[in-house]
Amino acid sequence: MELIQNAPDLSAYLAADEVIDHEHPLVRETAARLARSAEDSYGYARLAFEFVRDTIPHSQDSGDPRVTWRASDVLEQGTGICYAKAHALAALLRAEDIPTALCYQKFDVVHGLVAVRFNGAWHRQDPRGNKPGVDARFSLDGEQLAFVTDPEFNELDYPVLYAEPHPVVLRALKAAPDRSHLWQTLPTAL
Repeated sequence: MELIQNAPDLSAYLAADEVIDHEHPLVRETAARLARSAEDSYGYARLAFEFVRDTIPHSQDSGDPRVTWRASDVLEQGTGICYAKAHALAALLRAEDIPTALCYQKFDVVHGLVAVRFNGAWHRQDPRGNKPGVDARFSLDGEQLAFVTDPEFNELDYPVLYAEPHPVVLRALKAAPDRSHLWQTLPTAL
């Protein structure tokens, strides 16, 4: 699948905004702590991915009712669904000048992940969090995502790489008072 940038200028994939708030002190502090253990930008990207995947539980898996959407809130509260965890990872990567896009898959509902740019190409990564039957890993040598789409079941990988969260996703997150409500209003398509 050919991944398509929705913003032609690569600098859009380094920008901070209301959601990917990588200028927030908590994001900066977390990024700096992770960077101290990394040998290079690839090592940092892997560490940031593993940090978000492994230390921030997916709220569905943990039963946490809180809904987070801003990267700094995900880090502060230590919870989030796939979209929120993707926002946190994007902020940590952008904080260290690694171009990062948001991207999506469609199953029964839309699933969120990121793509990082290394060696002149985009590579999708899924920080959702592992559990029995889910084994996502950071890789530039072939995707190791949490879920693989099956066109036979009308599942698909959206090819567009977004510099900002898709408005449908962000609207659902912001409107949800809790995860139970969010589960009833998750987007089913973009």
